[in-house]
Amino acid sequence: AQAQYPNKPVRLIVPFPPGGARELGARIFAQPLGQALGQTVVIETRPGADGAIAADAVMKAAPDGYTLFYATNTAFNWVPAVRKDPPYDPVNDFTPVSMIGIFGFFVFSHPSVPAKDMKELIAHVRANPGKLNYGSGNSTAMVSTAQLAKRENLEVVHVPYKGDGPLVIDLVGGRVQFAIMTPGTAAPQVKEGRLRVLGTLLQSRNQLLPEAQTMQEQGLAPMSVTPWGAVFGPKGMPRDVTERLSRELQALLKRPEVREGFGKLAFEPRGSTREELTTFLKEQIAQWRRAVVDAGIKVE
Repeated sequence: AQAQYPNKPVRLIVPFPPGGARELGARIFAQPLGQALGQTVVIETRPGADGAIAADAVMKAAPDGYTLFYATNTAFNWVPAVRKDPPYDPVNDFTPVSMIGIFGFFVFSHPSVPAKDMKELIAHVRANPGKLNYGSGNSTAMVSTAQLAKRENLEVVHVPYKGDGPLVIDLVGGRVQFAIMTPGTAAPQVKEGRLRVLGTLLQSRNQLLPEAQTMQEQGLAPMSVTPWGAVFGPKGMPRDVTERLSRELQALLKRPEVREGFGKLAFEPRGSTREELTTFLKEQIAQWRRAVVDAGIKVE
């Protein structure tokens, strides 16, 4: 199978709309993966239902290595944590290929909000209970903002989006006042003065937005979830095909130009074997279930 694979283009299904960090990140590794395989890797975006639409499409695809899933914590940690009857089992219904890495998240606000850091934002929200809207384009934003609101006793209005791409448009337009999101499309708006950055969820400051202090630097507890991305295939993919894909991904994630591209998204590339990815996935499922309980989010 490996000698013949691949003999046609490979689909990489991304569960978020164009313009966000996940789709932008998929572009960074899809092209060199295609070059390594000798076939084009075509990105197909299927947003909606917290990634479950994309996951379902991959789960039902032929396990031949021609349909891959750029899974994130939203589809594989959030969905199992908040649904009583999840539509799939991330561990048993998919073939792990390789970790891609860890997403960097920041807190952004519209300039109309009189705050330059997290402490000032919290004070402003407390002074205006129920008057500020916050947007979320993914599960990390939902859980992190819910944790923040619960810990700091804040009353805010949640406005959900299908991804960070459409969210940043409304944040710049002032229809939502603040959001925890990836910096891919928001960082340029900070440079141009259309948005402010109030802090980062990363453990240390990031060169993309070095002025953003960590939660710990601002005297706040760090958020308890890890935002990640990894490649999976349908259950039952041939082991030789899976291992070739894993090797190619691990190799390309070490390339300087790939790491530089991810650096512009504050994304930390981190490849893995299929076994390491399985262990990581199981740990994250347990971690996210605890975080959902901690944030007071109801399971439906």
